[in-house]
Amino acid sequence: MIGGITVDIAEARQKIEELRERIRHHDYLYYVLDRPEISDAEYDILMRRLQELETAFPELITPDSPTQRVGGGVLAEFGKVQHRFPMLSLANAYSEDDLRAFDRRVRSLLPGEPVEYVVELKIDGLSIGLEYREGLFVRGATRGDGEVGEDVTENIKTVRSIPLRLRPLRSNRTERAAGAVPAVLEVRGEVYMSKAAFEELNAEREARGEPLFANPRNAAAGSLRQLDPRITASRKLDSFIYQIRYSEGMELKTHWEALAVLEELGFKVNPERRLFSDIDEVIAFCREEGEKRGELPYEIDGMVIKVNSLEQQERLGTTAKSPRWAVAYKFPAEKVVTRVRDIIVQVGRTGVLTPTAILEPVRVAGSTVSRATLHNEDVIREKDVRIGDWVVLQKAGDVIPEIVEVVKEKRTGEEVPFSLPKRCPVCGAEVVRLPGEAASRCTGVACPAQIREGLIHFASRDAMNIEGLGPAIIDQLLAAGLVHDPADLYYLTLDQLLGLERMGEKSASNLLAAIDRSRSNPLPRLLYALGIRYVGERVAQVLAEHFGSLEALSRATAEELLAVPEIGEKIAQSVVTFFRQEQTQDLLARLARAGVNPRMEKPGSGPLEGMTIVVTGTLANFGRKEIEELIASLGGRAASSVSKNTTFVLVGEKPGSKLERARQLGIRTISEEEFLRLIGR
Repeated sequence: MIGGITVDIAEARQKIEELRERIRHHDYLYYVLDRPEISDAEYDILMRRLQELETAFPELITPDSPTQRVGGGVLAEFGKVQHRFPMLSLANAYSEDDLRAFDRRVRSLLPGEPVEYVVELKIDGLSIGLEYREGLFVRGATRGDGEVGEDVTENIKTVRSIPLRLRPLRSNRTERAAGAVPAVLEVRGEVYMSKAAFEELNAEREARGEPLFANPRNAAAGSLRQLDPRITASRKLDSFIYQIRYSEGMELKTHWEALAVLEELGFKVNPERRLFSDIDEVIAFCREEGEKRGELPYEIDGMVIKVNSLEQQERLGTTAKSPRWAVAYKFPAEKVVTRVRDIIVQVGRTGVLTPTAILEPVRVAGSTVSRATLHNEDVIREKDVRIGDWVVLQKAGDVIPEIVEVVKEKRTGEEVPFSLPKRCPVCGAEVVRLPGEAASRCTGVACPAQIREGLIHFASRDAMNIEGLGPAIIDQLLAAGLVHDPADLYYLTLDQLLGLERMGEKSASNLLAAIDRSRSNPLPRLLYALGIRYVGERVAQVLAEHFGSLEALSRATAEELLAVPEIGEKIAQSVVTFFRQEQTQDLLARLARAGVNPRMEKPGSGPLEGMTIVVTGTLANFGRKEIEELIASLGGRAASSVSKNTTFVLVGEKPGSKLERARQLGIRTISEEEFLRLIGR
């Protein structure tokens, strides 16, 4: 019974479908076309009627119903999504000469062929991939590292300009009849926050005494990654979709055509796009859009130029990181003038003292800036930056605040020159600057600032990957005196963690479990996590493969290290110095007692000796980093692209273009089950 009237299920089903279609229509007009036909009050009446019917007949609720845009409870965490094809980033062009060089490269690879370019605005938001099956939205994911993203499906549903059900195509573009939708469709786009929504959100946060977001992009990214979709829904996110990544039964010839198809299907596509056949026309349009970017209701940080022909795109191909058929033109940095209130010094995990200018807050390139790094003492002297100076500020690449120069004609004589302190501002130890180096360093072995940054690095994703151990928890552990170095993490107890602020039993147990899992991390991860100067991920891998254990590496001489390929004098000396310290030996001993002392078989000793292996798709038993580490530990090399030198391609679920490439080259492919048999598991 609805409103005192008896309604049977057949009648309810009909009314529900009618209401859904009307609401979808008005959503499309309002959120995509910006042409509303009814008032908010009239829209609310339609939504209430639908909610009443679905409450009375819950068996008729479907995932694509407009009422389901905020559904489900709070998520425990985001799942991982293996992209069908890598979501590559774009190479950058910073000048008009760079754009002409891009044009020359394209035309040299397509000799004598006509080339068209589609030019679009580069929205400053968060890249997403969306998947539809039989016209219904089934999954949304962030770009992540390009290969694997985070499943943000429930949060994507709250973005009203993203359709939960595709609109039928007006023209016969699929193998199906006209009026159909692709059986499977994957698209890529950008979720962003408008300038007005950003200002409104920050005003609300300021009123509640909460930290402000730096810019609309950070606000959009933070909003889409909320574990509670209701919070995301309150943030007024919007979207532009700009690429069809995969479709079944639909043949398209150009990117320009694909954008028209996206509009037909009900996606919001940016109207500020043009098609050109001449690079000078492209440059003129980029210049024009750059001049009026401030008038747009959303932030852009450049323009994207793409070869129009999809067949030409295929032949141009990609590098390991970027497509050869597209480039991102970054606008020249916006410059503003502000004043240096003070210069402070921060101490990093390697003891480097970094001077930072505290500025009068000023808005530049979409966000308010109140500080900028001055890098080192040489930079301060070269630019002659003093406390009280008026300076020209820009964001390098529209991201990192940078002082360009001092406005010396505005000096009054009251400005104060700055010099780095002779003693560490955190621990009081002597500060030294070694010959030939720009950096000045704290020499204190127990400097709290170095310890904090070192712990953050140790727990980071690419190091020991201890989930849940972020800066806020580390600060509490340090303040409570529970940790002084990484080894202390492995001796923490549940009772100790429960004594921390806002740490419940479940969170504490999860953190202990994450710490425990990290004990079994492979040797390269531990070497990188230790923060040895000049030892990044690649050098850690090389050292682990050559020496096989921490004990062997710790005993190595500089001469033995120099005999290792890729290891130079600076790295060798740094490694020797690190392992010769009594503090290091104590740390390693306590790590070993806690069960953190991994070994690694040297390359060539395992069943994959001498093999080059490419992985594509999602594996049931391994994450991407895990399988690459396993391949390396068994003597093989994990490569990112298929070539004639590839031994075989390991194929998981939903493989990408690497599988097709392997077939073209006649490279052997094996399943995960066959791989496990090969390595004896």
